[in-house]
Amino acid sequence: MIEVLKCKIDPVYSFLDYIKGGTQMNCVIAIDFTASNGAPSNPTSLHYLSPYQPNQYTQALYSVGDIIKDYDSDQLFPALGFGARLPPDGRVSHEFFLNGSTTSPYCEGIAGVMAAYQQALQTVQLYGPTNFAPVINHVARFATAVRDGTQYFILLIITDGVITDMPQTKEAIVNAAALPMSIIIVGVGEADFDAMEELDGDDVRLSSRGRVAERDIVQFVPFREFSRGTSAQAVEMNKARLAKEVLAEIPDQIVSYMKKTAIKPRPPLQRQPTLPTAPPT
Repeated sequence: MIEVLKCKIDPVYSFLDYIKGGTQMNCVIAIDFTASNGAPSNPTSLHYLSPYQPNQYTQALYSVGDIIKDYDSDQLFPALGFGARLPPDGRVSHEFFLNGSTTSPYCEGIAGVMAAYQQALQTVQLYGPTNFAPVINHVARFATAVRDGTQYFILLIITDGVITDMPQTKEAIVNAAALPMSIIIVGVGEADFDAMEELDGDDVRLSSRGRVAERDIVQFVPFREFSRGTSAQAVEMNKARLAKEVLAEIPDQIVSYMKKTAIKPRPPLQRQPTLPTAPPT
């Protein structure tokens, strides 16, 4: 005979519980404008704007953007570029606004991001080095200001993978793991993506200077594995596989943040989406 003296029931909340309770998703897009991609005027460049077919950045932006846009509350996407020389003085920037504005990085829809990307290719000079840490820290400043579960940030980085600030990027990710944010890295081209796999942290949790990341917040996706075949059937299959890969970890990452910070979902509500407030300077 078993006698139960005390019983405690802890509810298990799901990703949808938080979304229904009003948690807003904010998707930020960052694009690699470093010289390792090749000169945009060269047909072999990953940034080449052909009149006949989209380049790999365009393909990745449309394909992945079409997936994550449904996560975003307001369809206004902050879009950043990194690794380019900017007009008029040629200074190198690792977190410039893709739309050319000096005050607001927001683009309307994925189509707006695409237009800003194509315009940026006409005005900036691809340069380097390939530093991820500045854009990660940029989004982290916003996430730091809103840690109550009402907002969650997803940073999408599209890159050729030739990273040059690995120690700083590891440090930025370890810091960001304590914040309401996730990072999706999409690798384009045929580069060696071993460094990206390390950042993903699926096998070994990422660490920096003796500190281990509180959560696994990085998902790496090699785009080349989802762009093979040109038939309509192949395209649809690739799109479905890509969607599954991109979204494989995001819901669990969101729930893991809420659970770690003891945030319960709010009751379902109806509300108008709002932009995140500016981070502290």
